[in-house]
Amino acid sequence: METPAYVLNEKLLRNNLQLIRDTAQEAGVEIILALKAFAWWRTFPIFREYIHHTTASSLNEAQLSAEKFGGYTYTYSPSYEELTFQQIMQLSEHVTFNSLSQFNRFSPLISRYNNHHISCGLRINPEQSDIKTALYNPCAPGSRFGITAEDMPKELPREIEGFHFHCLCENNSDSLKKVLDKVEKNFAQWLPQLKWINMGGGHLMTRKGYNIHLLIETLQKFKQRHPNLHIILEPGSAFLWQTGCLEAYVTDIVENHHIRTAIINASFTCHMPDCLEMPYHPNIKGAKLIDETSEMQPNCYRIGGNSCLSGDWMGTWQFDHPLEIGEKIIFEDMIHYTTVKTTMFNGIDHPALVLLRLDGSREILRTFKYADYRDRMD
Repeated sequence: METPAYVLNEKLLRNNLQLIRDTAQEAGVEIILALKAFAWWRTFPIFREYIHHTTASSLNEAQLSAEKFGGYTYTYSPSYEELTFQQIMQLSEHVTFNSLSQFNRFSPLISRYNNHHISCGLRINPEQSDIKTALYNPCAPGSRFGITAEDMPKELPREIEGFHFHCLCENNSDSLKKVLDKVEKNFAQWLPQLKWINMGGGHLMTRKGYNIHLLIETLQKFKQRHPNLHIILEPGSAFLWQTGCLEAYVTDIVENHHIRTAIINASFTCHMPDCLEMPYHPNIKGAKLIDETSEMQPNCYRIGGNSCLSGDWMGTWQFDHPLEIGEKIIFEDMIHYTTVKTTMFNGIDHPALVLLRLDGSREILRTFKYADYRDRMD
């Protein structure tokens, strides 16, 4: 029986990258990769054929960007620390602050830094979001992210060159239009002072049915109204949307109170955490999701993870045949965010990272061994 693996399809990745590059060029904006969504650094040479820069949300991401991607690093963190801010400055071209107190605390360090120019920004909270899942809504009342218009100073510190907002999560372009309406209404007095505006992520432009034309039109018109602003978008999921899967294998089939569960050598808790957090049921190739309240039908199974957590299961799916021990189960669209949020809880084997090349060959980029689990506690 094979070990589980995340498999990234190079052809599908390049299709997404081409669409994103074309969109950026037509709209006259810059689109960069959010490392919080994807960090397979061995694939970065492919990305560099289409885009040039990345955004980081921590020191480790900034260092990975500098070492493995190159280009500029645009850094935002909910809060910075004195212990690591010197390194943040060394690695970043943009540094965005989540609050005025953070800016006031660290701006003297930036003013004394003379290795290269660092453009300072503030994260704003337009208080407009179409995100329905509270877990992912950065504009909910009481959010710790960004400064609302009522809390902005009448005059910005002269060092502030940009605004950053992030209000979307896998939304369509009409949602961005609503956000920009709020930004222009509530933050209009400060926009002429700025050099750039970072519209964050959540722009799922590679999803089927996404209104690319509205996105381009919206960005072009915003640029016409604010010619002083360089526009940046930093999606994550859009780059990797529907580009790969998690392959796992059935290790046992058990039944309890007429409920059949196929146990696999992977885990929702460890290897597909968003499924339980959001929650949502992933698509499984060759199976259809059915109502869990209905009577168990032939070839219907819950899928259970191989951890000791009781809730490490989802379902129910119906297959067109009885499952067998050793059979491959393919969970679709499991590259973006999934692969950077995994854990080694329970010491369960971590799936390998595999790149399906254009010629059909499979290149193993990374396998995980006992030492990876052990050394996390070293």
